Amino acid sequence: MPLPLYLLAVAVFAMGTSEFMLAGLLPDIASDLDVTVGTAGTLTSAFAVGMIVGAPVVAALARNWSRRSSLLGFILAFAAAHALGATTTSFPVLFATRVVAALANAGFLAVALTAAATLVPSGRKGRALAVLLSGTTAATIAGVPGGSVLGTLVGWRATFWAVAALCLPATLGILKGIPAGGDEDEAIGRPALRAELTQLTRPRLVLVMLLGALVNAATFGSLTFLAPVVTGSAGLGELWISVALVLFGAGSFVGVNVAGRLSDRRPGPVIAVGGPLLLIGWPALAMLATEPVALFILVFVQGALSFALGSTLITRVLYEAAGAPTLAGSYATAALNVGAAAGPVIAAATLGTEAGDLGPLWASGLLVAVALLIALPLRTALTAGRSTEVLR
Repeated sequence: MPLPLYLLAVAVFAMGTSEFMLAGLLPDIASDLDVTVGTAGTLTSAFAVGMIVGAPVVAALARNWSRRSSLLGFILAFAAAHALGATTTSFPVLFATRVVAALANAGFLAVALTAAATLVPSGRKGRALAVLLSGTTAATIAGVPGGSVLGTLVGWRATFWAVAALCLPATLGILKGIPAGGDEDEAIGRPALRAELTQLTRPRLVLVMLLGALVNAATFGSLTFLAPVVTGSAGLGELWISVALVLFGAGSFVGVNVAGRLSDRRPGPVIAVGGPLLLIGWPALAMLATEPVALFILVFVQGALSFALGSTLITRVLYEAAGAPTLAGSYATAALNVGAAAGPVIAAATLGTEAGDLGPLWASGLLVAVALLIALPLRTALTAGRSTEVLR
């Protein structure tokens, strides 16, 4: 894998850290800016909505820019938003910076997914996607806990500055590794915007995006409410929440990298084996949540299976959207973030039921079951391997 690809992953690491870090910073932000914790929580919603809307919109606006110009513009805007957020004393300004950061994040990821495919030999999109998504999984292992510790020791503003600083090596990587004006030849035969948007009328593409969204919804639905399971059902102290989150992140890192080696040529085994195991795993986690050892083992396994299956499905989106070369990455990004936004909402609705703290785990199992039922008619496309002729 080329070095620029790993430097793009550093940017994704910074962006992933930013997306999830607020969970541990909200009380301090609320106190510092004189708002309620509930009001501070809208910063998370602002980022999620910005990601969903931003992916296709920003990618469409930037489709006539070179990839290097787009990536540079997005990462500099992202860094600037965090620098402004770190210095402001106004909650509305901080809210606005989260929206800008989300739009920049969505645009960067959409373009980076497409750019990554051009940095590797044909047929290795899955490997390239795995490298990029490893930035997100590394954020759950190190970035988010590290940001929480930094915020506790120095203050929440230091975490914002740290995220901005992480953008610097990625910026250098873009300047060194992404050729300037390298898209001209490609632009000559590039489809019109309407033609790329028309790809969304293809049922197979929409269904694969739906599958990716459902699996990601299951993932983030349970991950968001994992803390009450650890302290409630398992009866452990708050310190063990971080252990569970790190184990989930470690599993996701393993899963996305293993799947990356298979998702181009042999996606069939990942989906055929990983899908049913993931379906079994969520109810198993709910039933064994009172046993700490079993809980931690299953948290690691579910992290690995969730990201293995999810990254494979997102790779399928890139193949299915081959007719939309500038927007394919935005379709994949939108699928990921629709799931990330919808999953916690669905999971939260189960907390008032008899299932209690375990409701999100049962909801995740149901979401995966729905995904597998939808996948049955698509099994040929999903297991076809890398040939774009098969996928059309």
